[in-house]
Amino acid sequence: MKPSTIRDANTKRITARPKVMAGSVASDELIGRYAAMFVNRRAYTIQSLAPDPEKRRCFYYRPKGRVELSTVTLRRHLAGEITIGLYAINPATQRSKWVAIDADYQNALEDLLHLQWELRQDGIDAALERSRRGGHLWIFALTPLAARDCRLYIHHLAARLRVPVKGTGLAEGIEVFPRQDTLRAGEFGNAIRAPLGVHLADGRRYWFYGADYHVAAQMDYLSRIKRITQEEMRRFVAGLETPAPPAPTAKQTPPLRGFPGSGRPEFRILDHVTPKRRVGRNYLTRCPACAQEGRDRTGDNLSVSIADPRFYKCWAGCAKEQIRAALGCPIPQQMK
Repeated sequence: MKPSTIRDANTKRITARPKVMAGSVASDELIGRYAAMFVNRRAYTIQSLAPDPEKRRCFYYRPKGRVELSTVTLRRHLAGEITIGLYAINPATQRSKWVAIDADYQNALEDLLHLQWELRQDGIDAALERSRRGGHLWIFALTPLAARDCRLYIHHLAARLRVPVKGTGLAEGIEVFPRQDTLRAGEFGNAIRAPLGVHLADGRRYWFYGADYHVAAQMDYLSRIKRITQEEMRRFVAGLETPAPPAPTAKQTPPLRGFPGSGRPEFRILDHVTPKRRVGRNYLTRCPACAQEGRDRTGDNLSVSIADPRFYKCWAGCAKEQIRAALGCPIPQQMK
C-alpha cells in the first residue's frame, strides 16, 4: 500500500500512514456497537504518530483540551488513522464493562491460554486478541461489574495457576485492567489500547482469534461471546481476600545500599516526598527543586518509579543534584 500523509490535530505533526483499505470504514451502527461494548467513559488517550526520539516508543497522551471521545474519533481509530486507548473504570460507578488481561513477556501467550482455559471451567468465555509483544485476554460483562471484584477474581485465578502478576514484587507478568479498585475524583486510572485499531509502533492491526480479519466479522464474533453476570461475579469472589504480594527477593528488588565506607544508608526519595497520586507504574508528587523556585503549582512534576524508587525524574527538567540539594540531602561528590 502506498503511504498517505495525515495531520494529527493534537500534535500538528505530519506523518506518513498507510491508506485505509476500501470498505474498511465502519458504519454508524458498527461504531455504536463498539462503543456499547468497550467505552466506559468519554475520556481517552491517543497514541503519538511518531516515536519518542529517546525511548523510540509511540507514547499515549490525553488530547489537548481534554476533549471527549466522539463517534468521529472511534471511526478514525477503526479506520486505522489514529490509535486510541480506553479507560477501564467509569468513576461515577467504579465499574467496568470488561476485564482485560495484558501479557507482553516471554511465554505470555501460553499463560493467556492457561487463563482462558481456566476461565472456561468457570463458565466464562474470554476473547484472545493478539498484540505486538504477546496478547490481551478480554472478558465482557452483561452489566458493568465492580472494578474491585474484577481484579480480585483475576488475581486469585492467576495465583491458582502460578501465572505471574506484574506489580506484585515481580518485574514481569500479566497486567489486569482495571488496574485500580476505585478512582478518586479527577483520576483516570490506566488506559489500554482500544481493540481493532492499528498499532503505530509497527503499523499492524491486531485481531481477535476466532473470526475473519475485518472489523465487522470481529464485532460479530465478540457480540456472540457469553457475558459474565453480576451474580456470577459475586459467587466467584465470595469469601476471597486480596492476595498478599510475594516476598521480594534480591533478584526481584535490588537491596538498597549506602555509599561504601560512608556509614550512611542509601538515599530514599519516598522518605522525603509524599505521593500525590499514582499513574501507571509511577507515583506523581511535587518536585522539591521546582517548589523551591515557586514552580510546580499542580504538585505533580516529579515522577517516582513504584517498582524501584531509586529512579525518579522531574518532568520540568530539574536535575537529581537540584532535587537532592532542595531536600537538604546533596549527592556526595564521590557518587556523582
